[in-house]
Amino acid sequence: MKIERLILIPFLGNYLINNVVAALAALFPASQTGGLLTMQYVMFVVFALIASGLIAWWYFGGESRGRMMKTGVIFGVVGFLVSVATTFVSGLAGVVLQTGSLAEVVGVLPRFFPFLWNWSTLVVLAYWVIPAVVVGWYLQMKSGRAQTPMM
Repeated sequence: MKIERLILIPFLGNYLINNVVAALAALFPASQTGGLLTMQYVMFVVFALIASGLIAWWYFGGESRGRMMKTGVIFGVVGFLVSVATTFVSGLAGVVLQTGSLAEVVGVLPRFFPFLWNWSTLVVLAYWVIPAVVVGWYLQMKSGRAQTPMM
């Protein structure tokens, strides 16, 4: 497993999910009543699951087929961490660009971790890990060299 490939492919995937998938989800009508589970949000998650699965499939193209589920878990977790790190860096850069002050960044830092303590962070974790594990499982079973559990 090449580390740079493990980081750069989820970085590209994060960009595609945040821009292309969000644009596709925006084609669905916005909810008039509000709430957490709107049609746009549900479609965003569905499209993100599909996109993440396709990105995982692409990543697995160069890997050995023996331990794909484990590789899927690693890929999904790294994808989630890349997404969180990108959000963190983008937020800090946005504060610096808007205010021109590094002192303002210090005031924003304590608010980042409560921002992560949200149910939508679990959704991001799910749409990175679940498709990667499913694709890994499928490719592992397809290869016929699935590892059997030890008794």
